[in-house]
Amino acid sequence: MNRLLLLLALTLSLLTSSAALRISPDKADAIYEVGEQVTFTIDLDGATGQINYTLTEDGMNVIRSGKLKPDGKPMKVTGKLSRPGFLRCTVTFTQKGAKPIRKLAAAAIAPLDIGTSLPVPDDFDEFWKRQKAALAKVPMKSTLTEVKGQRVPAFDVQIACLGEPVSGYFAKPKDAKAKSLPIILWVHGAGVRSSSLGNAVTGASKGMLSMDINAHGLPNGKPAQFYKDVNAGRLRGYRHAGRENRETVYFKNMCLRLVRAIDFLTAQPEWDGRTVAVVGHSQGGLQALVAGGLDPRVTFIGSGVPAGCDHSGNAADRIAGWPKIVPLVDGKPDPQILQATRYIDAVNFASRCQAEAIMSVGFIDTTCPATSCYAAYNQLPGKKQVINEPTMGHSAPAHIKNAFLAAVLKHAQRK
Repeated sequence: MNRLLLLLALTLSLLTSSAALRISPDKADAIYEVGEQVTFTIDLDGATGQINYTLTEDGMNVIRSGKLKPDGKPMKVTGKLSRPGFLRCTVTFTQKGAKPIRKLAAAAIAPLDIGTSLPVPDDFDEFWKRQKAALAKVPMKSTLTEVKGQRVPAFDVQIACLGEPVSGYFAKPKDAKAKSLPIILWVHGAGVRSSSLGNAVTGASKGMLSMDINAHGLPNGKPAQFYKDVNAGRLRGYRHAGRENRETVYFKNMCLRLVRAIDFLTAQPEWDGRTVAVVGHSQGGLQALVAGGLDPRVTFIGSGVPAGCDHSGNAADRIAGWPKIVPLVDGKPDPQILQATRYIDAVNFASRCQAEAIMSVGFIDTTCPATSCYAAYNQLPGKKQVINEPTMGHSAPAHIKNAFLAAVLKHAQRK
């Protein structure tokens, strides 16, 4: 019996074992010029099997694909792009008796030259002026419930808005003086969840008026099953809800909740009157860009691997960002949805943003592809910096979160 168990364990080990597959471009920063050859090195540490590779424009437009037979030495795959973008190399390694391994690498091709796929709609500013005027007619009634046991004063807050309320946690340093504190507003990535009390407390512990809001105006602090049920129910598929019309697209009210949250925060007597920062990743990165473009009170944005960028990418034969809101009809973008979603495209908000900005970009991000992120970054007209992560997918690791917070604090101390 022991021999049988040992044999079974060895068999399972062989079936699940995998070689150390590595792919890397030949430049450490992975940044190239248009037309410059990129050489990807594929290393298997001497393993044998079958390599299949595909070169694409950031997941679209296959440039070349092929097969390689490992011979114990590193292998090379070369390619280039004739326009700014990202050259992605996808490699699948197959070994008899083991699960296939799939890995990505990417190279940025003149990323600072990635332009817009479509111009900003002529009435973009007028449209959002009307939306903000409608919001201003809603009395700013707020309900604050103290959350006890925190190291700073903290509150569960709901604020009246168009549609669902702003719902979040608000915290501030104890005994702060009037007109002494900068503002930080934390915004959420995709999904359905409570606001984060931890984020609110973190910002307050750093000397800021700090608020974290959930994306949907939901009650905070409910059992996990509550949010699962909402996600499976009325918010199922919210990403594409109402996308046929700019007046009904789901993200419109999410954008307006940002303005109302800033209304609340700037009404606090402790606000210093000069600093408003908005920070988020993924869908939160989208909201940071929106806040910067929609509300002139915003002076700083931290936008990590932002979603909602370049909805019209397919109109320029390139990849669009999450949530892939514009479907293709006979190989072309649906014209009605394309037109409606231009009014919630983070690229267009970025062009209106005068705030200082920091953005992170993952070169192998398949959720919010780097091409779409740079399309937004390049439209930011003010002081800005980008954190390029050549080996990162869709992620918000601690070092990037720390860099964003440090940048906010530095901005707040500006003269």
